[in-house]
Amino acid sequence: MDVTQTELTKTSEAPTRAPRPRRTRRIHRAWFVAAVTFVTIIGAAAFRSLPGLLIDPLHQEFHWSRGTIGLAVSINLALYGLTAPFAAALMDRFGIRKVVAVALVVIALGSGLTVWMESAWQLLLCWGLLVGLGSGSMALAFAATVTNRWFTTRKGLVTGILTAASASGQLIFLPLLSWIVDQHDWRPAAVTVSLAAFAVVPFVWLLLRDHPADVGLKPYGSEEFVEKPPPVTGAARRAVTVLFKAARTGPFWLLAGTFAICGASTNGLVQTHFVPAAHDHGMPVTAAASLLAVIGVFDVIGTIASGWFTDRFDARRLLAVYYALRGISLLFLPMLLAPSVQPPMIFFIVFYGLDWVATVPPTLALCREQYGDDSAIVFGWVLASHQVGAAVVAFAGGVARDTFGSYDVVWYASGALCAAAALMALVIRRRGEGAGVRPAHA
Repeated sequence: MDVTQTELTKTSEAPTRAPRPRRTRRIHRAWFVAAVTFVTIIGAAAFRSLPGLLIDPLHQEFHWSRGTIGLAVSINLALYGLTAPFAAALMDRFGIRKVVAVALVVIALGSGLTVWMESAWQLLLCWGLLVGLGSGSMALAFAATVTNRWFTTRKGLVTGILTAASASGQLIFLPLLSWIVDQHDWRPAAVTVSLAAFAVVPFVWLLLRDHPADVGLKPYGSEEFVEKPPPVTGAARRAVTVLFKAARTGPFWLLAGTFAICGASTNGLVQTHFVPAAHDHGMPVTAAASLLAVIGVFDVIGTIASGWFTDRFDARRLLAVYYALRGISLLFLPMLLAPSVQPPMIFFIVFYGLDWVATVPPTLALCREQYGDDSAIVFGWVLASHQVGAAVVAFAGGVARDTFGSYDVVWYASGALCAAAALMALVIRRRGEGAGVRPAHA
């Protein structure tokens, strides 16, 4: 009887223990790291949903010009880009987890302190300087660093997913923040953004890891174990050195130029000025904010699809198509703005959403192709140009509205710039053709 029970026990244990190791091996730890990175970027993206909603409330309460408010957004966007390459180097020195946790705390403090501001310089300091520096460390260079360290294959897909996280944050927070601003003033909305950034810090500290070697794993898709590299000293010097090295090549300037136009036509123009522009035509703020949220929905789809395309097609041609379609859609936007949401406007939102940051995966792929191990830092500098372009248009859009009484001239100018970006993308040569080693003046 005892022997029979022992055999039955062994027989019953065998099928339950055998499958467990197989299930564990199917999901690589890299995907969990990517998931934490996705959630982290979502939390940090909450603040990016707010500036466009604050232009009219701050103008009405403090009587600041739209150009002044746009200047704060401009500083924010510029620092967001200029900090990115140094943040990538700091991650090589101190680790991803520490840099990202500190950045989230800075974002939370900058957003929270705005509730006590009384002067325009305080807006420039809190929303421009603090939030700009913190968000710059949470920029796409963060996603690039995680992708390069944890993945050998599927890099295009992972880049698309992590890029879409920013749009997901916009999707989650924009309708909520617009409702808070409409019902309870702008200060509770700023506090909500601050709390959202604080809430992500524990997840980063407990779950994020700097390198696969920290947990004894190979990078996803790699057949060999990769030792964790030692901390890299001289982070700022390395970032500047990589910049000067890349600046001697033609592809760097073409990538920087196209990405500057990308930032001008998305973060600087639509994300910052679409809500007040729609409100000028009689559309309620909540309705306009909801349209931006819909852009976020299709941005997720478009960016992930772009990552999939980047793994299979020529990145240069993808960029040319993306910029050409974006420019055409911007030329039609002034005719679509109306007091209510009409079907042509919905078509524009869906179309523009699919193309919003679909440019990121092919741009990052071209950086990897041209600059190898330095690609994350080079992409940080390319991202800096993206944010400089966004900053210029965020400020110019406010000035144009103050000067001309509408945003029409800015829509048309951005459409023309996108056409130029499409041509620039086609000029980029593959590294094997010599473009990666030729000086810029050639």
